[in-house]
Amino acid sequence: MKQGGFTLIEVLVVVAIIMVLSTIFVTDFGVIQKKSDLDAGVQEVAGILKLAQSKTLASENNNQYGVYLNTAASPHQYILFKGSSYAARDTSYDQQYPLPKTIEFFAIDLNGGNEVVFDKITGASQQSGSIPFRVQLDTTQTKTIYVASSGTVGFEAPVAPSDASRVKDSRHVHFDYSRIILTAAENIVLDFNNGQVVQTLPISSHLANGQIDLETTANAGGSDKTVQIHTHRLNNLDTQFSIHRDRRFNDVPLKITLSGDISGYLVNYSADGLTTDFSSLFTSNLNWQ
Repeated sequence: MKQGGFTLIEVLVVVAIIMVLSTIFVTDFGVIQKKSDLDAGVQEVAGILKLAQSKTLASENNNQYGVYLNTAASPHQYILFKGSSYAARDTSYDQQYPLPKTIEFFAIDLNGGNEVVFDKITGASQQSGSIPFRVQLDTTQTKTIYVASSGTVGFEAPVAPSDASRVKDSRHVHFDYSRIILTAAENIVLDFNNGQVVQTLPISSHLANGQIDLETTANAGGSDKTVQIHTHRLNNLDTQFSIHRDRRFNDVPLKITLSGDISGYLVNYSADGLTTDFSSLFTSNLNWQ
């Protein structure tokens, strides 16, 4: 009778097939595991960022909270801390969390630092930017957390709102002024309707909270004309002016100068307000609002 069974070649073929299938399974499992680590790590860090923001908004212990990304540790860590910065934090509160060993932070872009701190009341952050993650042994696998200046934490890059379609009014302008203004000695000079009415206003009499804050009315061309002048910053490296004329009460030319600036006028409005220019060497970046 013919004996049944497998030949040695058949056994070797089966063993080879099993080995190939096992290798494929192990490789695929490794890839799946690394992707799972990446997904989990990103979600956990995002959760701690939101927790820090929540604690800040709740004014827990009357303090701010933030998250520090420690790339010097192995594996990388993220630390929930209490304080206005990581350097000034209360170290007794630190809560450390390690990333999975298979992933790491890279190319962190948080305005030059490795931390995110949230502001009281608003929940906004001065450290907006991106926190990228990657798989160490497969750097093509990446994910990123984005922190918007508003404090929003998400997985899509925030889109800055555009005001391109907004109608801008030349009667309300902002501009930068690079010369140091001697607030104790200089005047703001307003020339309405080509010299019909000229007002000379001492800056020292129109200061509030360290800024120029001036509102005046002049009768020119038969009706009252109103002007508001204030600064968003004053002699803080430079000055930023904001000047506003109510369109309802302004229908004559207006020229504004500083008595200490002999190079030209800060801003010059046409009667209809549609033309706004300057001649001072120190004025720049004039923008309609």
